Amino acid sequence: MNRTRPVSGHTANQLIERLAQARGRLRTLIGCLPAGGWLGPRAAHLNPPLWEYGHIVWFQERWCLRARPDGGFAASLLAAADALYDSSSVPHDCRWDLALPEPAAVDEYAERVAAAVAVRLRSGLDPEIAYFAELCLYHELMHVEAWWMAFQNLGYAPPERPDVAGALPAQRLAFAAGEVELGSGSGEGFIFDNEKWRHAVPVPAFDIDASPLSEAAFAEFVDAGGYRRSAGWTEAGWAWRAASGACQPVYWRQQNAAWQVRRFDRWLPLSADRPMLHVNRHEAEACAAWMGRRLPAAAQWLRATQRLEFRWGMAWEWLRDAFAPYPGFAPDPYRDYAQPWFHTHGELRGGGPVTDASLKRPGFRNFYLPERRDPFAGFRTVSAD
Repeated sequence: MNRTRPVSGHTANQLIERLAQARGRLRTLIGCLPAGGWLGPRAAHLNPPLWEYGHIVWFQERWCLRARPDGGFAASLLAAADALYDSSSVPHDCRWDLALPEPAAVDEYAERVAAAVAVRLRSGLDPEIAYFAELCLYHELMHVEAWWMAFQNLGYAPPERPDVAGALPAQRLAFAAGEVELGSGSGEGFIFDNEKWRHAVPVPAFDIDASPLSEAAFAEFVDAGGYRRSAGWTEAGWAWRAASGACQPVYWRQQNAAWQVRRFDRWLPLSADRPMLHVNRHEAEACAAWMGRRLPAAAQWLRATQRLEFRWGMAWEWLRDAFAPYPGFAPDPYRDYAQPWFHTHGELRGGGPVTDASLKRPGFRNFYLPERRDPFAGFRTVSAD
């Protein structure tokens, strides 16, 4: 067992199968791209799908096949791959202008990499390759979720309709003062560098919503003028609202004096049984303040997961913590996974309707810029004391 970079203990064949399953999910989305969808519109929150597909393959090749013990990298199977697909060095705004290989060429590259990775795994499954294979698996699954976000954002018809409904009882759970452990340990399978390591923190008494806030409950905030008055908004939040011109949630409209929400390419009436999704942290903070409450801290959210009545996994949930390193943080080999985003991004936990089950674990720390509305993100509230 590698205690510095722990793994989940999958066999070589299990890793190969899981990587193939992730690729199958990506290909299902690729098959639903509309005409012109390989590049799509330019936007700060999007990537060209053609670039993103190549980047996913490049990432797997880089860490599973090309990485050397001395920290260097062997040559790629694809000419100029690093200049095209290295997200750490290729500026986001340039990705639409690159001389990207055609989809058929990326398919061939993907098949060659997958075959070589399978050979590498079967030739000797040591902790090093096991770690990198899992890293590439979760990297691809996160990008699959990003494709789902883009499908929702652009109104594309999805390959299936994720179920986001479920009873959301208006119940609150009370907790006495206590202690909780933030972070993950070496015996929990694969973990990311921003989860290291487990450490105890005190938690004052609090109460927390048993479920994420529903669409219908958020509509009460909207109808009460929540977007028209600065009360409850943070200074940064109100500045975002003013600059963006937001006067209601994204993907909402009024039809015959009733609110509707767009799910991909279809408009639906709001529901008290669906969690509010696609709110940013500023909107979540303002609504919580309007209710006389606030967003949970990570320690409160984690402590609440110990109760069976605490319902989570229906939405990524904004926390009030800034995304920051734990004591003694050191980056893993993929140094740009978390470290560049500390202190500028907000932390989320839980996982949403298009999140792979392997990433729905309490210790997993997601992170987005506070103004992002495209993630499948919602929130719940805690007592303001």
